[in-house]
Amino acid sequence: MAKRRAGLTLFRRLAFSWNNSFLRVLLLAGWLLANSVVAREPVPFNRDVRPILSENCFECHGPDAAKRKADLRLDTGAPGQAIITAGKPSGSELFKRITHADPEERMPPVDSGRALTSSDIETLRAWISQGAKWEKHWAFIPPKRPTIPPAKNSAWPSGAIDRFVLAKLQRAGLQPSPRADRETLLRRVSFDLTGLPPTPREIDAFLADASPRAYERVVDQLLASPRYGERMALDWLDAARYADSHGYSLDRRRVMWPWRDWVIRSLNDNMPFDRFALEQLAGDLLPDATIAQRVATGFNRNHSIQSEGGVINEEYRVETVVDRVETTTAVFLGLTFGCARCHDHKYDPISQREFYEFYALFNNVPETAHVGNADKLADKPFVKVPSAEQWKQMEWHRDEIAELEKKPEAEQQLKAARKALAALGQAAPTSMVMGELSPARKTFVLSRGQYDQPSDVEVSAGLPAALGQWPAGAPRNRLGLAKWIAGAENPLTARVVVNRFWQMHFGTGIVKSSEDFGAQGEWPTDPALLDWLAAEFVRSGWNRKAMHKLIVMSATYQQVSRVSSGLLEVDPVNRLFARGPRFRLPAEMIRDHALASSGLLVGRLGGESVRPYQPPGLWDDVVYENVPRFVQDHGGKLYRRSLYTYWKRSVPPPNMQAFDAPSREVCVLTRAKTNTPLAALVLMNDPTFVEASRKLAGRVLRDGGATEESRLTLLHRLVCGRRPTERELGLLSSALAELQTSFRAEPEAARRLMAVGESPHDPALDAVELAAYASLANAVLGTDEAITRN
Repeated sequence: MAKRRAGLTLFRRLAFSWNNSFLRVLLLAGWLLANSVVAREPVPFNRDVRPILSENCFECHGPDAAKRKADLRLDTGAPGQAIITAGKPSGSELFKRITHADPEERMPPVDSGRALTSSDIETLRAWISQGAKWEKHWAFIPPKRPTIPPAKNSAWPSGAIDRFVLAKLQRAGLQPSPRADRETLLRRVSFDLTGLPPTPREIDAFLADASPRAYERVVDQLLASPRYGERMALDWLDAARYADSHGYSLDRRRVMWPWRDWVIRSLNDNMPFDRFALEQLAGDLLPDATIAQRVATGFNRNHSIQSEGGVINEEYRVETVVDRVETTTAVFLGLTFGCARCHDHKYDPISQREFYEFYALFNNVPETAHVGNADKLADKPFVKVPSAEQWKQMEWHRDEIAELEKKPEAEQQLKAARKALAALGQAAPTSMVMGELSPARKTFVLSRGQYDQPSDVEVSAGLPAALGQWPAGAPRNRLGLAKWIAGAENPLTARVVVNRFWQMHFGTGIVKSSEDFGAQGEWPTDPALLDWLAAEFVRSGWNRKAMHKLIVMSATYQQVSRVSSGLLEVDPVNRLFARGPRFRLPAEMIRDHALASSGLLVGRLGGESVRPYQPPGLWDDVVYENVPRFVQDHGGKLYRRSLYTYWKRSVPPPNMQAFDAPSREVCVLTRAKTNTPLAALVLMNDPTFVEASRKLAGRVLRDGGATEESRLTLLHRLVCGRRPTERELGLLSSALAELQTSFRAEPEAARRLMAVGESPHDPALDAVELAAYASLANAVLGTDEAITRN
């Protein structure tokens, strides 16, 4: 028995030894196969390696010289080569340290809270094996117009965008989705280009147009609509942190709406983006600058202003200059410059000195950044902005004065005319603008970014070396900066802007981190498409309408948004654009949609900000005794587009904040998208939505025909932009019957519902029937389809 056990044990040892050897052979074969694959498939530094090093290494071994450890820098190639032996991972100190068995020796350090995954380690091993080639960060290389991929599916691509997208899809083994139906497509493009839904008449006209150019005609009409400028302004107001109040604790009123109106006019006029940028950054520095060009510079006066007593003016003046640097670089360059205020940037090649060289461009405004009760110093410099009617009256008085000055006997009339002209000038609204001190204010590097700790290092205006050279012959001021921003040497602006256009239409940019094109930002899903769009934007003369048309005319944009199980598995967040975009409407569009579908919307363009319905006493908890309380407007001002709603930074409009509208205290380039019960409660109970439901019901009862089916069909078309299915009609009819029964049993509830809002209801309509339809309309306005851009 013992011999048998010994024999069995020996057999097992032999078997294990053979199997172990066989496994080793298999593993070796697998390793060789993996290496042959790696050899055939290069590992690009920017796409695959830089993100790993940036996330795990740059904080201690990156651009920040003061914090750099072991004098080792891994964001550039030459210094890092000392610890890397190209082609030999096992002989490279970098690879040894990231794979070291001893936690005390392994990198990143245990106490850093970071750790490389096995996938990260394999990527670095493959990169070293292939020669460890560094690359300059992709966003700092000027874009070159790439070759458009050949069409491999002539039945689908309609232009360059589609060829780039199709090439990516085919590499992933995917096919594009079918074209969306006409009703869906019209609603999608109407919201995207005007922020408003199509009317039933517009839907019917589009459905009836069998021309191959039917869709293009609609696109051209939308681009020519004055509503285009209002819609496009929404994103720009977020970026420029526009508000109607100063911010901070007192948050007093300010007048900046003339700048907002300048933005809308410029967008409607299709001002080229390079000029749009130049006038906002330096319009006051142009020769013989007009009032409009000076108003444009309000872009960099939209910052918060302190108005509390006893503050240190210089502290807040420095904060406003820093805010201008952070906003300008985020909006036009897609970079996080603020990280270099206190020390060299830890991830991007921006030193603290270079931060203050850029800071010097905005450090020369004659301001205190504090609003006193008497002198309002922070409002200076400013410009008077007469309305069109005021201009007409002022010109009339000027002509009158010129004539009266020729008549000595008309002294009293001359005095009266001059007094009237002065009164008109005084009544004109003022708008904060930029200005320049002479002589220029000196700029010093601030130790640790503190306003009261200037170092002895004086700097002059300039750009970070990594971004290129100052334009030859350009002045060293904001005007020179504006010319560089839209110049051929700048690698960033065109990419950053077209990426935000893409984000507007697809919900996410080609670069997902639209606010950060630096080392910590995300790699573009299609670098070639991004560069082609950037090059095309510049070639078009920075024509925004042309770029929006290019995108919405693409087959990529026109795909159905329905997601299949296969697409959900391969590309759940649609980064390959194998289907159409679908996302919730922005806050302002949700409110405007309710007003438009109900017929309440007042279409006046521009003007002073308005104060629609708001919960009573909402401002009382955040304002002091000497700060005005909220006073609601009346009449047509209640129903203007949300773009014109008074924006108080400490208390943004609550019915829009529930849908993630920002406070606009800082620059916002990508709004959050959350889903909470507050949103549903706003749709059900906010006076704007309840009143809109009531007016929508009246519209349906008046214009929807004599039958219940025709009325419910109109209701659904007004809200959702399409005819309801038979099943949906059945559900609407059943719900209506229940509501009619409920209101007949409680007519007082119907009367209370009819009393919500200031707009009158038609006394010829039965109150119970109107209340039933109003409640149904409220439910439809609150559906996912109603508030979603599909």
